[in-house]
Amino acid sequence: MKRITLLTGCILLATLAGCDDDVEIVEKEVVVTNTEVEIVEVPTPVIVEVPSGSAPDIQLGTRPYYLVNDMSDSALKTQLESCSEGPFYRTDFSIGHRGASMQYPEHTKEAYIAAARMGAGIVECDVTFTNDKELVCRHSQCDLHTTTNILAIPELAAKCSVPFTPADPANGITASAKCCTSDISLAEFLTLEGKMDGANTNATTVADYMDGTPSWRTDLYATNGTLMTHKQSIALFNELGVKMTPELKSPQVSMPFDGMTQEQYAQKMLDEYTQMNVPASKVYPQSFNLDDVKYWINTNPDFADKSVYLDGRDSEAGFDPSNPQTWQPGMDELVADGVKILAPPIWMMLTIDNENNIVPSQYAIDAKAAGLELIAWSLERSGPLNEGGGYYYQSIADVIDNDGDMMTVVDVLAKDVGVMAIFSDWPATVSYYASCNKMPASI
Repeated sequence: MKRITLLTGCILLATLAGCDDDVEIVEKEVVVTNTEVEIVEVPTPVIVEVPSGSAPDIQLGTRPYYLVNDMSDSALKTQLESCSEGPFYRTDFSIGHRGASMQYPEHTKEAYIAAARMGAGIVECDVTFTNDKELVCRHSQCDLHTTTNILAIPELAAKCSVPFTPADPANGITASAKCCTSDISLAEFLTLEGKMDGANTNATTVADYMDGTPSWRTDLYATNGTLMTHKQSIALFNELGVKMTPELKSPQVSMPFDGMTQEQYAQKMLDEYTQMNVPASKVYPQSFNLDDVKYWINTNPDFADKSVYLDGRDSEAGFDPSNPQTWQPGMDELVADGVKILAPPIWMMLTIDNENNIVPSQYAIDAKAAGLELIAWSLERSGPLNEGGGYYYQSIADVIDNDGDMMTVVDVLAKDVGVMAIFSDWPATVSYYASCNKMPASI
């Protein structure tokens, strides 16, 4: 039992009156006694605890569910189905390859934002340079004709290394062009718009040539891709709260370029992180050129432990991931040179055993035995897998026949090979797997 005072009664009446100017409040003595106050217990809400460092805006969309549903019945499928309601969070196991380039124009602001929203803890800017030696994000120094609208801008198309040439089917000539970042200035570069990578080599017009997006991608989000400088990407990645993996692209012009040597180019890339106060611990510089990686290791100790050697030696004649004699340098030699992280394509780390199971290759086994960390590239870059998956799955093509097999590949890479991360053109796929397996959150 409690007594409500006169003052409390007056406040209650005023509250009931609200803010209606037509209501007249008459002062009158009111005494309320023996009022019962009932205390109602409200159930404590259920709070799902998400690992430290998670982002509230992780949005995976429907594709991971499609892939899980497409899997053959297995314990892995059952486990992944059990995670359908999350929680999902950002992890460094998921790397945005050129952003989210399966459906967004690669290396654009839009692709980078999409990758971060899908849970990529690390996002990639491939780095090359313009004719005024400014660093920009492009997969290749000479891909502007397939990844931007440069050919549709006459004054810039005229500066391309090789102008557009229409197809001539009667003489067996395909359409071609070659436009490089080094053909134009930074200011000119920033006037371009990104499009989905692709070209129609049967085209007889520029418009048709630019209309070459593979059927398993989409042009829905490719109307105004925002190109970025390297520094702009750093600022965006800081804003998004993700780590960064810049790849120093091989120049397609003679070096030194206008006085800039290869080493100065490699140093300039790292210097821009220092200039923008980004801790080296958040940066994974990478290159297919082992000399670049060794340069960073030997001259930039803060970046040494996270420098990544991208292994493209499968382009060399005779390379065989099952035969260590064909890897030069060998795994122990790489470690002796200071390399700590090795990043080969997916297929080089996988093979098939006698029971048709996907298992680690000799290459992967030897790399781990030597103490190397591994990063795989690239998931979601092959289109539908019903015909073996193409380049990225070539060593296991005999057991790849549907899109759901992608999740099996991720599982083998994670649990049997022991990779530290996977590049993906659609990071949501890897993020779903990583969250489901309670991998550490990106912090």
